[in-house]
Amino acid sequence: MSQNTHIRNIAIIAHVDHGKTTLVDALLKQTGTFESNEKVADRAMDSNDIERERGITILAKTTGLSYKDHRINVVDTPGHADFGSEVERILGMVDGVALLVDASEGPMPQTKFVLGKALGLGLRPILVINKIDRSDSRIDEVVNETFDLFDSLGATSEQLDFPILYAIGRDGMVTEDPNVKTDNCFALLDLVVKHVPAPEADMTGPFKLLGTIVERDSFIGRIVTGRIESGVAKRGMPVKALDRNGKEICRGKIVKLFTFKGLQKVEVETASAGDIVAIAGLPEAFVTHTVCDMAVTTPLPARPIDPPTLAMSFGVNDSPLCGQDGKKLTSREIGNRLEQEAETNVGLTIEPGSTAETFKVFGRGELQLSVLIETMRREGFELSVSRPEIVLREEGGKTLEPYEDIVVDVDEEFSGVVMEKMGLRKAELVNMVADHHGKQRLIFVGPSRGMIGYRSEFLTDTRGTGVLNRQYKEYGPVKSSNSSRQKGVLVSMAQGDTTAYILNELEARGVLFIGPSIAVYDGMIIGENSRSDDLEVNPTHGKKLTNVRASGKDEGIRLTPPRQITLEYALTYIEDDELVEVTPKAIRLRKRGLDTNTRKRLKREINA
Repeated sequence: MSQNTHIRNIAIIAHVDHGKTTLVDALLKQTGTFESNEKVADRAMDSNDIERERGITILAKTTGLSYKDHRINVVDTPGHADFGSEVERILGMVDGVALLVDASEGPMPQTKFVLGKALGLGLRPILVINKIDRSDSRIDEVVNETFDLFDSLGATSEQLDFPILYAIGRDGMVTEDPNVKTDNCFALLDLVVKHVPAPEADMTGPFKLLGTIVERDSFIGRIVTGRIESGVAKRGMPVKALDRNGKEICRGKIVKLFTFKGLQKVEVETASAGDIVAIAGLPEAFVTHTVCDMAVTTPLPARPIDPPTLAMSFGVNDSPLCGQDGKKLTSREIGNRLEQEAETNVGLTIEPGSTAETFKVFGRGELQLSVLIETMRREGFELSVSRPEIVLREEGGKTLEPYEDIVVDVDEEFSGVVMEKMGLRKAELVNMVADHHGKQRLIFVGPSRGMIGYRSEFLTDTRGTGVLNRQYKEYGPVKSSNSSRQKGVLVSMAQGDTTAYILNELEARGVLFIGPSIAVYDGMIIGENSRSDDLEVNPTHGKKLTNVRASGKDEGIRLTPPRQITLEYALTYIEDDELVEVTPKAIRLRKRGLDTNTRKRLKREINA
């Protein structure tokens, strides 16, 4: 076994919003990877619209840059726990990691998750303390906390001897001394070349590549990205795909062979062991499959994909307003789109639903599923979605449920109400850390089911100042039950357009979700009741006209602005007898039953 000495493969790992993508941007710009006339947006690696809007990385992406006669493949990984399946696979094709930690927040739940995976693979991380210019930065404390995290995760003495750099990713600065400013990130690249080993490469063996990322191209079909473990890949050569058990999945040839430069795939004729490449030509190849020479019979070892912990039902939109916004309405179109998503998103599993017009979608968390829904509605789909439910597991005759590590950062004045609410949701406080800025960090372990729907309540309780982070931990004994709203809803019992007159009257009953002149239908939820039971109302009722002229008081109606319903809020707000109606232009809450008798029957069945 030899080394491909001119190549370095490294992943950038961190908790969400600690600056991975911004730092990769700076590396690309400063190494001249972008052409001088190329227009590049900030956070260029976050290439899809939802990533840009939310400021998070959803899909792992590979880029390549040249530095001092070395080719450095850099993988930008997601920081959110719901997309952790991306991180696990990426680490298998790199030889080193740069661990970014915020100079103020310090190690967070996802930091622990990704670092644990990296240490388990024997990688020796480079620690980069980012955002050192923050007014509340605490560099020395964060370094100590990170060292303690390394130690608690069982790092070897070699891994504990990690090099440390300091950065302001937004300014494109990395330095060895936090007191000495620079105007570039070359200190990181120099350390990568020095500290990260060259990939072990069997140049003479048969061609083998382990599929790590799968994507779809409308022109050339499925593209599999991974590191060549042995041999040489050549455009046009015959290859096959083997699953983890050595079963042949399909045969084909390398129609296209790509390496990476900046944000682009660059087509090449050959690539050798140790390099990260993308291959087109095998229509059935998937993540964990071995793409290899026709003579190979033994697959490369692949890590199993962690099972999903959350499920939702996707179905046809059958409300009276269906078809007004979207173009893709049928169960066939929805099913085809979901199957297409499952081809490239290994964190998702699709199964038939309880009816012919529904599908059960399994995923890692609420954010992952909400991103899928948001993507589909932007593509012109209309659908109805159920409340998320946890996935139970049977082991040794016992039923188990998923648990999470939950880290909460709040002002001290709100810590009491947070601990009270978390206790009601069966979460246990395992640690509490106070800092000198009047903040407290509360660390809990609790069942995932109890946390469904809590985020919006948490933001209300902390007046929008709290930060809540959750990370899957393990399966454990069932101790939670389905959490439910404390208040009922206002349900329309009529179809038509709402009127300001009656909405003004209904404001006394609770909080409205809609304003005047909005189309509603029988069974649509228009607000939250101030009491615990549901209340059916007629929001289309107008004022009766008389021949007596009023003194102008009707013109003085001023409604309270309605509560804004986002997709994430809607998914965690609804109960088991309710659905979220999603269209390209609207997000509505509704009852499953579209008439009074059906609603009463479903309520009785659920409460039985």
